[in-house]
Amino acid sequence: MSMRHHQALRRKTSLRLLIGGLAALVAGPAIAQTCLQPAERTAFDVRALQSKLMVAALSCSQDAAYNAFVRKFQGELTGAYRGVQGHFRRTAGGAHQRELDGFITQMANAQSQDQIRSGSQYCPLTTPLFGLAMAQPNVEALAAFARERNVLNPLTTPECAAPAASPARPATPPRQRQASR
Repeated sequence: MSMRHHQALRRKTSLRLLIGGLAALVAGPAIAQTCLQPAERTAFDVRALQSKLMVAALSCSQDAAYNAFVRKFQGELTGAYRGVQGHFRRTAGGAHQRELDGFITQMANAQSQDQIRSGSQYCPLTTPLFGLAMAQPNVEALAAFARERNVLNPLTTPECAAPAASPARPATPPRQRQASR
């Protein structure tokens, strides 16, 4: 390989690395935006619980219990739907509705598969969840309840890293007042 050819190859490789690095810098913020914000995590957990209870209502003849759950938490459930919808708007842009619909279908299918796998044990194991869910005081408690009960949630999006805490500033001593005489 000639020296000129070797230098040209080196420049091309350096240029590719530079372009790749720039692309990563530009894409970095976009990639970071696909993570799950804490409020979105809560929304997804609540929607997973609602989906589980909906499948249980249909499978275990618990329509009245499900309707009572929806009535009690109507505002929270609407807010959770909006939170999930907002996540897909933020991360999927123009394809957000398709992504949202696909996810809701995927979640319902996951809950249905869980019901099928559990067989005859499904209703005895799941029916008590209605009363326990009804005892929750708010949306955060519903989300925590869903996580504690390992309610299936097909979401694979990682949670956003917590913002780095800024170093604490040393306290400045209060100024002493000068006595005016």
